[in-house]
Amino acid sequence: MPRDNGNNRQMRERIAHLAARLMAVDGIDDYALAKRKAARQAGAPDTRNLPNNDEVEHALRAYQQLYQADEQRERLLHLRQRAREMMELLAAFDPYLSGAVLSGCAGKYSDIDLLLFTDSMKDVEMFLLNRQIAYRSAERRLQIGDESRGVPNFRVSTDDADFDITVFTPRDLRARIRATPEGRPLERVRIDWLDAELALAGNDVAGS
Repeated sequence: MPRDNGNNRQMRERIAHLAARLMAVDGIDDYALAKRKAARQAGAPDTRNLPNNDEVEHALRAYQQLYQADEQRERLLHLRQRAREMMELLAAFDPYLSGAVLSGCAGKYSDIDLLLFTDSMKDVEMFLLNRQIAYRSAERRLQIGDESRGVPNFRVSTDDADFDITVFTPRDLRARIRATPEGRPLERVRIDWLDAELALAGNDVAGS
């Protein structure tokens, strides 16, 4: 039994690193898809060996730091600048940054994930329409506190960034928001955090 557990652990680590490489090199932005492809590459279709998203993210960070440090630094700076611009534009809706651009492991085709907290989803839609910002609307199902709920979602594409904007009510600010009931809470930060990070990145560039 201990040997089997060791083999399973090694396979999970191998799949995590293969999935991380697929995400970093091929630009796959879906953890589940990356893990399935990696499992096939490793010859381990048995889902019991699949790593969780945290394990893949840890491997992805390591890969980016080792092989793509300069590229990743430039990508993050670009995406965070675009995130700040959109958050400033949407300031009336209490925007937060979340997702891969916040965590620092954004890939080539990563969206900028924004969370809005407002009393009226229609106000967000009218705002986009009035400013002639093209969007696609949908519903995203998330675990909000103890409740699984569908919430409005808008996909916005500009010339140099893609945004995934999800709209919540103000009372959801106090809730733990998760992608799945078993998942970890979504991290989120306000624009002042982003300002500090961008200022730090600017100082690093100036000092290099």
